[in-house]
Amino acid sequence: MVFLALQSLGTYPVIQECAEFMKNKGKWRTCIAVTALLLVGTVKMVGHIRKQMRRKKWNNAGKDVAVLHMFRRGYFSPNLSPFVMKLEMYLRMARIPYQIDHEESLGPKGKSPWITLNGEEIADSQIIMDRLGLEYGKEFSAHLSLEEKAVAQAMRIMVEEHLLWCYAYWQYIHDDMKDVKKVVKVPAIWLPFMPLFKGYVKRAMKMQGMGRHTHQEIEEMGRKDLAVLSIWLENKPYFMGDKPTEVDCAIFGALAQIQWNSPGSPYLKMIESDFSNLSAYCFRIKEKFWPDWNKCLDLHQA
Repeated sequence: MVFLALQSLGTYPVIQECAEFMKNKGKWRTCIAVTALLLVGTVKMVGHIRKQMRRKKWNNAGKDVAVLHMFRRGYFSPNLSPFVMKLEMYLRMARIPYQIDHEESLGPKGKSPWITLNGEEIADSQIIMDRLGLEYGKEFSAHLSLEEKAVAQAMRIMVEEHLLWCYAYWQYIHDDMKDVKKVVKVPAIWLPFMPLFKGYVKRAMKMQGMGRHTHQEIEEMGRKDLAVLSIWLENKPYFMGDKPTEVDCAIFGALAQIQWNSPGSPYLKMIESDFSNLSAYCFRIKEKFWPDWNKCLDLHQA
């Protein structure tokens, strides 16, 4: 099979030379190495060509039209990544036209989401939002006082760098990714690699520090984070008052995972009972900024 593939790629003369070399010199390891290099080189070349074709398509999206590169849609929410949800909500708030791309979800920094805008690739949801806010005059926190901006920054960091780690521990480690398979289509080809991914997450969580605690300790930490959000939100329509700001994008992106993508999690029980204003907030944001919510779902459930 490999021989036929190489022959079809025009490498038959090289294989002939290798065969002759093996016959005369007996250095079969060298020929295997050469064949492997040819295969790797071919794969990389084909990948590079495809990538260039995709970039050409993205660059033709139109002036000031962002191409949002992200993971595939979920069954019950537009995405299982809180950071994708965060950035897509910001684009909607800012009314910046955008297109969706699922072919290359990981960007220059190996993370998702990222965008292509006017031929430029920009990575990291927060960096993208800060950049677009400055360039397009879409800074929704401009009216806040310095103290309010400090509070918003602290809440965002708490959610993204602490609460989401608590949630990730439950989702990927404690729950063993059972709910993940219920809320998004996992291609069959990836199923055998799920245990490897779980191991990667477990190591990452241990390095970050969260993974060194017990399940009960982590759950209590998550509860305290949700309590802080609930107390601060109180009866306000948005976290910083009557107008939505960037921090709403980040917090909604996280809470949406709990509200729609974790049917068996203790965190869902918390926001539906002890912190019900957070659940109400989720549905309020959904109605305001996602009127096409159902159209943004992968309705072909397995």
